[in-house]
Amino acid sequence: MVAFMSLLRGRPLWQWWLLCGAVVGAVYLALLSDSPQSWALYDVFGFASAAAVVAGVRRNRPRRPGLWYWFAAALAMWAVGDVTFDLQYFAWHWLTFPAPADVPYLLAYPMFAIGAFRMIKGRISGRDRAGLVDAAIVSTSLGLLSWSFLMRPITQDDSLGVLARLVSLAYPAGDLLLLIMLVRLITTPGARTASYRLLIAATGAQLVSDIGYAVVNMFTVYTDGILDAGWLAMYLLWGAAALHPSMRALSEVAPDQAERFTRGRLSLLAVASLLAPVVLAVQGLTDPAGIDWVAIVLSSVTLFLLVLIRMAGLISRVQDQAAQLRALAHNDALTGVPNRRAWDLELSREMAKALRSGEPVAVALLDLDHFKRFNDTLGHPAGDRLLKEVSAAWRDQLREGDLLARYGGEEFGVLLAGQSQETALAVLERMRAVTPHGQTFSAGVAVWDRAEIPEQLVARADEALYRSKHGGRDRVTAAAGPAAVSGPGELPPLREESRSSHPAPR
Repeated sequence: MVAFMSLLRGRPLWQWWLLCGAVVGAVYLALLSDSPQSWALYDVFGFASAAAVVAGVRRNRPRRPGLWYWFAAALAMWAVGDVTFDLQYFAWHWLTFPAPADVPYLLAYPMFAIGAFRMIKGRISGRDRAGLVDAAIVSTSLGLLSWSFLMRPITQDDSLGVLARLVSLAYPAGDLLLLIMLVRLITTPGARTASYRLLIAATGAQLVSDIGYAVVNMFTVYTDGILDAGWLAMYLLWGAAALHPSMRALSEVAPDQAERFTRGRLSLLAVASLLAPVVLAVQGLTDPAGIDWVAIVLSSVTLFLLVLIRMAGLISRVQDQAAQLRALAHNDALTGVPNRRAWDLELSREMAKALRSGEPVAVALLDLDHFKRFNDTLGHPAGDRLLKEVSAAWRDQLREGDLLARYGGEEFGVLLAGQSQETALAVLERMRAVTPHGQTFSAGVAVWDRAEIPEQLVARADEALYRSKHGGRDRVTAAAGPAAVSGPGELPPLREESRSSHPAPR
């Protein structure tokens, strides 16, 4: 005892519970399974488990305590069933089925399910269609297994009366309900804490013992008490899950995040989808004349449709991500306007269209004046805000078919399809007038001569921009025609419509 107390010293409460519960379980299994002392210990531990869940709620104070009280009520109801079963066995000598203990046992299943449903609902911020479909796929396969090997034999047992048959069917139905909730809980997003793992293990231990009990009773009468270890583990793990501090995060809403289709999840869905042909094979090998083709067909059709829905969801998600990637590849991350790559593609496309239609194409390059000085004075965040604001203000002055793109740094390109040089100059003047924070820009405009390549057209606009800067900035300059360029490094003469020496009024 001294050694045991020293082992517990300094440990958190949930570890105390686990160690003490392990001792109780060992003592119970060491005692005779049909002794009143062992069953009294078992019953007390069941109620202690429900009390541990309530104590965990009061101690850890989760945001949604109500669902934990449903779990506590289910454990208490299960313990009532244990006490009633002991009274049937030791005091009442009740040998017929169904019996009074079946009432609290069966009532515990929906209580567990309500608590699990509320936990699942609290962990999802929006629609979790993928998780719901995955849970439906697994649940359909498990439902076929439960029907084929547990429930169908009960319906074919002529020795059972109507009430006995209904109660016998209610147990595997309750286990199937818990299985569905367990699968749905596993497929939901949210914190995978120690309390979460303990809760999953507790439900799993209960299901293993429940299903094992049903299978054993199909062939003989359960008497040896080995499966009691699973129900003791259920009590033990439920108490630990509630007492662990991480239970506070267990029912919190999961943050929105991209779905991850892991190998484990894929393997689970693959196994679930293959269960229908496995059931068919087993029945064909063991009882070819008794193949339950109706249940297998319904399950297979349901699984096929669910897999199609899942595939459609995956394809839709891939298409959405591809569209997002295309947008990221063609848009500037800071300003949201098209980037240099989009500019190059759109310019080539518009020039090809204009070659067929005969309409003009005008391009302009804009450069914010003294942007480096603005950055140095007010800081780079202010410079970023300016780029965003000027992009929005300039874009409002363009038609729907026009293009404003960030060419690089504080330089922007404007593509005006179907616009003459005079119209293009007027558009640029409007853009100068709405430039925010009293800032100005210099610009150069060039109209395509229907012979030059895109790089040559942009180069002429860039030369006109160079003239605007050297002419005093805050102005728009029209480029000279390509024939006027006399040689490398030599500036072309200005056309008469150049506005380099007369900046527009602000």
